[in-house]
Amino acid sequence: MTYEHILLDRQDGVGIVTLNRPDVLNAMNRKLSGELADAVKALDADDAIGCIVITGAGDRAFSAGGDIHEQREDDRRYTPEQLDAMIDPRRGYEISASRKPTIGMMNGLAYGGAAVLSSSLDMRVGCEQTKFRFLAAAYGRINSTWTLPNQVGWPIAKELLFSARVVEAEEAYRIGLLNHLVPRAQLRAKTMWLAGMIANNHRGAVTGIKSLLLQQLSQDLEAQWAAEKAYTTNVMRGAKAEDAFPDFIARRGRG
Repeated sequence: MTYEHILLDRQDGVGIVTLNRPDVLNAMNRKLSGELADAVKALDADDAIGCIVITGAGDRAFSAGGDIHEQREDDRRYTPEQLDAMIDPRRGYEISASRKPTIGMMNGLAYGGAAVLSSSLDMRVGCEQTKFRFLAAAYGRINSTWTLPNQVGWPIAKELLFSARVVEAEEAYRIGLLNHLVPRAQLRAKTMWLAGMIANNHRGAVTGIKSLLLQQLSQDLEAQWAAEKAYTTNVMRGAKAEDAFPDFIARRGRG
């Protein structure tokens, strides 16, 4: 598929998707959102890819969020029912539920729908220009209730969702919304360092761990244990020692 509003690259087992509308701070119109969903789906199905990175073009924004100009025009032209029929409501869920680990390379602000997107990813790496704003409550909307609490916990999620305030980079790192915070010049290297480690690990183990973590979100401890036991018994048994530790065995346990 040829894309108009995103860039797609593959590097050493990592798929990199760049939101590419820098002239409007990578605002997410319907076309960009559809292309993003398609690219993530394609990378998820690509056996050569072990991790997916999503970032924004330019030096100001990951994304300013939904394209307000398009939304205003849509409100004039279409009924709510027509809009519902035009937009696949599962796109955001399917990105979050991708089998492959996902990392947000947060090169700037992520407001509104972009904050929703970033909170649906598995991890985020940021720089001094990174900031988030979960805007829905300010505009009479509701979102991020199923994504943000899983990242920062209920009390912090409630504060950010109820207040719709800006979260600067240092705070985002402190509350766990960013896994790593580095100077901008190091952002890509740090993100690719993390993505590369993930991509070079055992694909079945990594995807199995993610599947179990998603499955276990609302389970009690015994159910979580049982789910892992069932998976490692019936889906993917652990590697035998000869396969799991060849370097150690070659050294005969030395060093």
